[in-house]
Amino acid sequence: MFILASPCVLNENLRADGITTDEDREVFLRCRKRCGEFGIELVPLPCPETLYLGTPRPPGSFSERLDTPEFSALLDRLEQEVRDIISVKGEPLCILGVNSSPTCGVTTTYFTNEKSAGPGVFLKRFSGFPVVDARVFARYRIYLASPLFSEGERRYNTYLAEVLRKNFFSVYLPQEFDDTAEARGEDRERMIYDKNISELKKADIVVGVIDGSDVDSGTSWEMGYAFACGKRVIALRTDFRRLSGNERVNLMLESGAEVVSSVEELRSALSFQTLP
Repeated sequence: MFILASPCVLNENLRADGITTDEDREVFLRCRKRCGEFGIELVPLPCPETLYLGTPRPPGSFSERLDTPEFSALLDRLEQEVRDIISVKGEPLCILGVNSSPTCGVTTTYFTNEKSAGPGVFLKRFSGFPVVDARVFARYRIYLASPLFSEGERRYNTYLAEVLRKNFFSVYLPQEFDDTAEARGEDRERMIYDKNISELKKADIVVGVIDGSDVDSGTSWEMGYAFACGKRVIALRTDFRRLSGNERVNLMLESGAEVVSSVEELRSALSFQTLP
């Protein structure tokens, strides 16, 4: 199990001078942590810009310094090297790129001095493989918000958490941290509340289960808190009942979230994309 990664995720010194921020470093660190947590091998891609221009080097676009026959020939050779790796190791889980890079951008690149949509010229050669930008890959901590008061609810929550963990997400599920009838009976409500708030703040994504004739009040609060914090919120509504022609269950919750109708749709919403 491995990922082919833009080499600057492992070594920021391969990047152009002055472009790496503290936020970038945190992103790269979290990418490495995610792989370490799930036992994923990080296999670095070759760095075409470093091999062609060396280090140190100033920032620049593809059209400024890389649009040459020599660089194209280098990309041909490096592409074959990567395909040789794949032929030996098998297909990677994904290719991890870094947006804005002229060579390894995923959805944006500096083809000219103006940033434009589309992959970098190196990653573009690997169409058909799942690809993901480092900033997206680094957001892997999920808070699973859901009712947990019956045996059926707790079993379903455990199932959802396992599905997410199998897709390499770190999941916080409140019922796994002593949020039970017995625990609440010991006057530990404040401790449970503080723990849940702490985990909500650390989460990158909140997945809320909004089944039922009305949404669980605690789940609604957690989803609203996450939305106010600017986090990605995904609402899972498998219940086929509808409140009205335009609402499945609650206008405010649905307007502040991506709504999916099945576990498979949830998995798809969190999956890596494939270059066309």
